[in-house]
Amino acid sequence: MMKNIYKSVVYFLALGLTFASCENYLDDAPKGSKVPTTLVDYEAFLRDEYTNHRVNIAGASQLMNDQYATLATLSSDRLINANYMWDQNADRIALKVSDETTYYASYQGISTFNLIIENALSTTEATEEQKRIVWAEAKVLRAMNYFNLVNFYADTYVASTASTKLSVPLITSANINAPSKQVTIQELYDFILNDVKEALLYLPKVSQTVLHPNLGTGYAFYARVYLQMNNYTEALKYADLALAENNKLYDWIAFYNANKTLIETPANYTTFTSPMGYNYVENYNYRHGANSSLTTENSIPVERAQRFEAGDARFLSRWKTYTVGAETYFRRTLSGAFNFGGMTTVEIYLIKAECLARANQISDALAVLNTVRKTRILPASYQDISTTDKTTALKAIYRTKNNELTNTLIPFADARRLNAEGVYPVSFSKVAGGTTYTLSATSHMWTMPFPQGAVKNPGNGTITQNVAK
Repeated sequence: MMKNIYKSVVYFLALGLTFASCENYLDDAPKGSKVPTTLVDYEAFLRDEYTNHRVNIAGASQLMNDQYATLATLSSDRLINANYMWDQNADRIALKVSDETTYYASYQGISTFNLIIENALSTTEATEEQKRIVWAEAKVLRAMNYFNLVNFYADTYVASTASTKLSVPLITSANINAPSKQVTIQELYDFILNDVKEALLYLPKVSQTVLHPNLGTGYAFYARVYLQMNNYTEALKYADLALAENNKLYDWIAFYNANKTLIETPANYTTFTSPMGYNYVENYNYRHGANSSLTTENSIPVERAQRFEAGDARFLSRWKTYTVGAETYFRRTLSGAFNFGGMTTVEIYLIKAECLARANQISDALAVLNTVRKTRILPASYQDISTTDKTTALKAIYRTKNNELTNTLIPFADARRLNAEGVYPVSFSKVAGGTTYTLSATSHMWTMPFPQGAVKNPGNGTITQNVAK
C-alpha cells in the first residue's frame, strides 16, 4: 500500500503540468507528459493545495469531541462511535479496515516533497538562491507532515522512552522502490529538527504564496516541535523569533460587531465568509484541515461549547445552538477557507505564554495571554486574567489555546504531552442517554492505530502497531 501511494503520485504527475524524475520512476516518460527540468516545474507542486496541503486529523477531533457526531453517524460508523463515545473496549484496529486519509494523504504529500528535495537543486532556469528556497520550503512541509503523523499514530514524545518506542515509517526518497523503515520516536524527531534546521538558512522572509513556508513559518514550527518535546527554552526562543516576523492578531470583536445583527438573531443560521482563509493576518502559512477545498467547518457538541469563555466573539461568530428532532448541538455558521493545518500567530503567542509560565514568569505569561484575549473577548465580558499561581495561569493558557486551535491537531497533541507529564492531565467526562462516559488521561485511545491497509501492505518495510486496540 505504501508503494501504491508513490505510484499514484507518479500517475498524478504524469497527467498534470509536470512529471517526476524519470530515472526514479520510469525508463521513459509517458507520451504527452512533460518531464520537469526547470525550478518552476517543481515549485508548481507546492501550489497543489488540494493534494499536498491537506491535514486530516478527524479521528483526533472526534476523540476530543471537538466536532459533533450525529446519532445517525454514531449508529452507522463504528470507528467514529468508538472514538466519540470513548469506548475503551472497541478494537479500533479491526475497525480501520479501509484506507485512511490521515495516513495516505500525509504520505502522498511526503512523496511530493521528497521529489522536490531530491531534484530542486539540479533544476535549470533558476539561480542557486531560488533553488535553495524551493528546496527549503519542501523540507519544512515534509517535516510538518511527519510531525502530524508521529503525533497521531505514535505515543507522544517522552525523552526517557523516545529512543525505544517506534513512531511511523520514515521515507526520504521519491523512488517508488524506496525502503520504508519504522524508526523510533527519537529518530523521527531528530529528522524533523534537522530538516527545519537546514531549511531555516534559506527560507525567505516573504514567500511566493501563503502555501509556501516563509522564515516565520520555520521559526513557528520549530517552536511547536520543541514545545512537544518539553524543551521550553528552545520553544520560547523560536516563538520570539516567529513573532518578530509576524505578530498580528485578528480582531474578532470587530468581526462580531460587523455581523452582530445576524449573529444575535435567534434561529438565523446564515453563514458568513470565514476570515480564517488564505489572507488571514495570523497566517504564517496555510494548509487545509480535514476537507481539502472550500467548505464549512464542524458543528460542535453542547459540552464542547460550554468550555469557551463567556463573551468569546470568535466562538459566537462561528457556532449557534441548533435543535433538530432529539438532537441539540452548536451548528457552524462560517463557510469558506479555514487554516486548520498551517502555522498561525495565535498558536505562537500561546506557546510563548506557556513557556514563560513554565519559567515562573507568571505576570509576563499572563500579559501575553491577555494580549490574545483582548482581541477575542467582548468588552462587556472581558477581564484580565490575573494570578500569581502557576497552575492557575497554565490552565488559563491551555483553555484559551484549546479554544483557539479547535479542529487542528494541537489540542490533541497538547493533551498527550500533558498526560505524559502527569502534572496537568487532560481527561473528559460526559453523560449521554443516562450513561456516564469518560476518557482518562491514561487511556490507550490517545494513540491512533495505523489503518490495516498500511500494516498489511507496508511497501518496502514493515509496520508494527503502536497501540493494542
